[in-house]
Amino acid sequence: MEIRFSHSPEETMHMSTQELRRHFLVQHLMQDDVVRLVYAHDDRLIIGGARPLTNPLDLPNHPELKANYFLERRELGVINVGGRGTVQADGQTFELEKLDAVYLGKGTREVSFAAVSPHDPPVFFLLSAPAHASYPNQVMKKQDAAPMQAGDEKNANKRTIYKYIHLEGIRSCQLVMGLTMLEPGSVWNSVPPHTHTRRTEVYFYFDVPAAQRVFHFMGQPQETRHLVMANYEAVISPPWSVHFGCGTSNYGFIWGMAGENQVYNDMDVVEVKSVL
Repeated sequence: MEIRFSHSPEETMHMSTQELRRHFLVQHLMQDDVVRLVYAHDDRLIIGGARPLTNPLDLPNHPELKANYFLERRELGVINVGGRGTVQADGQTFELEKLDAVYLGKGTREVSFAAVSPHDPPVFFLLSAPAHASYPNQVMKKQDAAPMQAGDEKNANKRTIYKYIHLEGIRSCQLVMGLTMLEPGSVWNSVPPHTHTRRTEVYFYFDVPAAQRVFHFMGQPQETRHLVMANYEAVISPPWSVHFGCGTSNYGFIWGMAGENQVYNDMDVVEVKSVL
């Protein structure tokens, strides 16, 4: 498990492109028959990816956690952006189609990921946060995620937002999680830009065509930087940073948060004209 430490806005504004990518960009998450994990000290989030092919993959318990098992003091959200797969948790099997999600609560001891067919494997994005209370394990299908329309074609940001783990959906201790799909011809996400100093956020971009890229903007609103991101890459957004992007085509992205509260619209909005 890779460890990432926190960085202040003052030191971040002086980083080179490569330094920004090393500290905030998470690459190579989806590897065949591997569970890859990155521990971010911002709100102690663990970002992960699992792409099982022929054999089930167990969720490992790394020594850095100082725990008897991974979810002894944590909770976990899983969203599938690939082919059909299963998540098994303490003997219970959850089947996930593309864009389905499952929540696993504190105290779940044994977790594994498997493909229904190795020719069309699932692509599981994982996000875990510390938990002080236990909530029931629960699956949510894409069609049950109360899709919300946002944006418009005129501003190239027409999109559908699916909320899975939140106050009115799957309950959790502190994790909030969902995804956004942009319509063809739309490329901007999360506009107007915003920050929320009470929560860290992670974006995971998917369905980005191989020849296309997403320009993800980060940094303080008047001191922005950008990261050029490809398919199946994630970015860590500290509480002080904006997090919005523009692609060279339409795409999807998973968003996940943890911190002081679970209020979805807890945002400090920044007017587009004031971003520098």
